[in-house]
Amino acid sequence: MNTQTTPHPTDLAQTLAADIATRATAADREGRLPAADVALLRESGYLALAVPREFGGRGESLLTCAAAQLELAKGSASTALVAAMQHQVIGHQRETCTWRPDAREQIMREAAAGGLLNHLGSEPRLGSPSRGGLPDTTATPTPDGAQLLVNGRKTWATGGRRLTHLLVRVAVGDQGGVVLVRQGDEDTPGVEWIETWRDALSLRATDSHDVVFRDVAVPRENLIETGNPRALPNVWFPMLLSAVYLGTALAARDALIRYALERVPTALGKPIATLPKIQRQVGEIDVALMAARALLFEVAGEWTGRDADRPAMMARIAAAKMAVSAAANEATEKALQAAGGAALTGALPLERCFRDVRAAGMQPPSGDTAYEMVGRAALGV
Repeated sequence: MNTQTTPHPTDLAQTLAADIATRATAADREGRLPAADVALLRESGYLALAVPREFGGRGESLLTCAAAQLELAKGSASTALVAAMQHQVIGHQRETCTWRPDAREQIMREAAAGGLLNHLGSEPRLGSPSRGGLPDTTATPTPDGAQLLVNGRKTWATGGRRLTHLLVRVAVGDQGGVVLVRQGDEDTPGVEWIETWRDALSLRATDSHDVVFRDVAVPRENLIETGNPRALPNVWFPMLLSAVYLGTALAARDALIRYALERVPTALGKPIATLPKIQRQVGEIDVALMAARALLFEVAGEWTGRDADRPAMMARIAAAKMAVSAAANEATEKALQAAGGAALTGALPLERCFRDVRAAGMQPPSGDTAYEMVGRAALGV
């Protein structure tokens, strides 16, 4: 990719967001990831942001990718989350290099060319793989050893049928591994998508459905990784997802401002933006979002990509993630209150933004775990 002729990532994200925003309300209502959004991400080169330059990508830093994700989320939190999953997988992999080298290069090049991928680790019984444990999903060699048969069920498979590369966490005997399952335009034999996500509270248009594998045959070389997924914490995941939630809250803030400037009640005779109460509410929103943005970008800019710095960074990342989550929830709730009854309808995107940022509290690190991480670092424990 010739980065000399391509726009800066944040400029590209803003352009894409303007297009994606025209479909966001309908996508949320239908609970479906728009094909047009995915095509836009693939054809624009946006999915190549984190891919190393030697494999045809742009090799952008965590900070740059976070800034781009924030802008993209202003168009649609759901579509931005799908892109974030690609960037966090690629960003973490380019630092840790846990995939087999030949497979790593091939997948990276295909991602740079517009492939859409995600790592599928969560399961009904296991929950999130972040706490360790072998998955129930298995990859078993065929008698001749030439193929692996994948069997199991994964949850929260963001991207759904739009994914071209499913990186499936499996048990291979008594150890963990990752198997590549490819998806094309036609149904993949043995792969069944179960639409569990369409009426979710948040991020309804991410196609984060369950996927079931029944004797899905893949070449033996598609076993691209073996080992413990807890060995190296993923810095990119919480940072890029936090950028999505912050961008969504900023979209709510922008929508409120437009509404306040345009809304002219007959009894008032001028825009409600002239009311001190509205000005104060917008000010409260801005203070919270400015502080969260400053911390998020500060922490992202500190990341070196070195494994030795990874443990010490996790407390800072947890702090930034929790600050963003609190600010996004506060800002979207205040935006609803400021806009009044109109905010509860589809006339404004505020209720969608309000719902979407609620997902931030469910993604790791979260709750007491995150605060304990910050506290331990402060206490030197």
